[in-house]
This record gives sequence, C-alpha cells and structure tokens, in this order.
Amino acid sequence: MKLSHVLIDWYQEHKRDLPWRHTRDPYLIWLSEIILQQTRVEQGLPYYVRFTERYPTVFDLAEASEKEVLKLWQGLGYYSRARNLHATARLVVKEYKGIFPDTYDGLIRLKGIGQYTAGAIASFAYNEPKPVVDGNVYRLLSRYYGIRTPVDSARGKKQFYSLAADLLDKERPGLFNQAIMEFGARQCIPRNPACAVCPLSASCAAYSGKLVERLPVKGKKANVRNRHFYYFVLRHRGKPLLRRRKESDIWKGLYDFPLVEKEKNVPVNKLLGLKETRELLGGKKFLVRSVSGVYKHVLSHQHLHAVFIEVSLKGRPAVSGLTPASSKLALPRLIEKYLQAHP
Repeated sequence: MKLSHVLIDWYQEHKRDLPWRHTRDPYLIWLSEIILQQTRVEQGLPYYVRFTERYPTVFDLAEASEKEVLKLWQGLGYYSRARNLHATARLVVKEYKGIFPDTYDGLIRLKGIGQYTAGAIASFAYNEPKPVVDGNVYRLLSRYYGIRTPVDSARGKKQFYSLAADLLDKERPGLFNQAIMEFGARQCIPRNPACAVCPLSASCAAYSGKLVERLPVKGKKANVRNRHFYYFVLRHRGKPLLRRRKESDIWKGLYDFPLVEKEKNVPVNKLLGLKETRELLGGKKFLVRSVSGVYKHVLSHQHLHAVFIEVSLKGRPAVSGLTPASSKLALPRLIEKYLQAHP
C-alpha cells in the first residue's frame, strides 16, 4: 500500500478533533497556523479559541490595536508572530479587501507567511497540491527513509521538501498534509515512539536499522546568549510603573520596568554606582527597598537572568513614558511572574 494511503487511513482513525479542521476559511486556518508555530497544540488551542471569539473575521483583527493583540497573545511567546499577524490582517483588508489570496504564490507574499504556512493554507483551504514540512514531517521522513542529512541545513530543507512533494496525494493534498503531520505528532514522536504498533514499522529504515533515537539529524546547536537584566521597580501611589519596549529586540511592544542590561553578572552595590544607573534614575537620591533573587527566563536562543530592585525616588523619575501597571497591558511572562508575587 502506498505511504500516502497508510497515513490517511491512520489519520481518519486517530486524528484529534480540532476546530480548525472543520473549516475551509483561510482566515481561520491562517490564524491556527500562526498560533501553532513553535507551539504545542495543547498550549495553542485556548489561544485559538480566544482569538476567534474576539476577532471572528480578518476585519475584526485588522481593526484592533497592536496593544490589544499583544495582550491577547500574552504568555504564548515569540511575540513577533503576533505583530506579523496583526500587520498581515491589516494588509489583507487594505490591499485585498479582506479576501486572502487563493494560491500558494499569492499567500507567500504576505508578511509572516513562509513556505510552510503558505502550503498549509493553500492545501487546507483551496486543495492546492503543495506540501507542508514541519518538525513532525522532518522526523517521520528522516526515520522512514533513513535520511541522515541535517534537517536544519539548506540541503536538508530542500531534500525533505522535494520528498514531501513527491509523496503528496495530489487528489487529496489537504487531507494528506494533515495526516502526515498528525502521524508525526502522535505516532512517530521524538522520544520512545511506539514502533511495535506502528503501521509503517515493517518498511521503516530507522526501525530496522535501530536508528530511531538517532534520527532526525540536526546541525550544531545555535549559541545561547546570556543577558543580565537589572530592573528598577518604581512605584507611584503603590502602583508599579512600566514602560513600553520600543527597541527592535525581544518583547517589542510589551511592557516591562526600566532596566540596565549588562553582559555579565554585576553586584547590585556596584550597579547602583554606575553612571548609566544614575542617568536612568535622573541623578536623584534614591532608597533601595528590596532586591530580589535572580529570576531565570529561558528563550530559544537567549537565557535571561533578571534581578528586580525596588527603589523609592525623591522626586519624579527621569524615565519618560512610564505608566501604572494594569490588566490591559501586555507583559512578558517574566514581568507577569514578578508582579504576581509583588503586586
């Protein structure tokens, strides 16, 4: 039996009942795909429900402010996805009158939509025969065919995409794409897959060659950058004061405290005497009320080490754009965690 038939038969018996699988609306499919990028289904599903309830159409999303979108996205991480989501919604409304392009070539021109997302929307919404290759597909194909090319290399990406295109069921591309991704997500899982009951085990190169735990092959890990954030918690009438991040950096558009960033750990008593600290606090006299322990926050290629310093100033702080903390502001999880313990 052809591989595509095995996968589709398995899928029809074992698929999860997910809301975006009951629609051909490109807006809803696009929304689900953006939310699920680098996100587990279990984590992304509640966000999908909230977004579709708040913004049932692309017009509703386009009319929202970026602050509102970031707030609804809070906790999901990779906030550039939310900003691109919002920008693309406005573009679709402005340039396409709210109608998504109905071809892969048209979709891939939109901001934040790459090869994978364009293929997913094109095949799920319009039944266009375009492959999708996500982490689950890389893993399944590398194991089944015994491919040792690193999946994160340019050669590997080209090789796996070409293979997925060859395997694609041209009559049922959307169904096949759902099936191959679901199989990778639920059957051919990263660790300890149930190979003994897998319908592909008899012809799987990795299973017969005892290579299941070694495939797929990935290239060298990216260097992890350590960053040390020293946050100054200023309060007005008991309310913490936050500022909106404008830098082209992590958390752009979200709110955190004024900070001094250093490449290495610096003792707080030394930090307080630095010129940049004095400038941040406007050269005013201040009283340190408390110093937190180190809060560690792990991102994909960055490890953050944050210390929160509660400070009382004599006079108004020199930092501009401060606003009292409120439930309407989108916060990084790190800041949310601190405020939950120190409201």
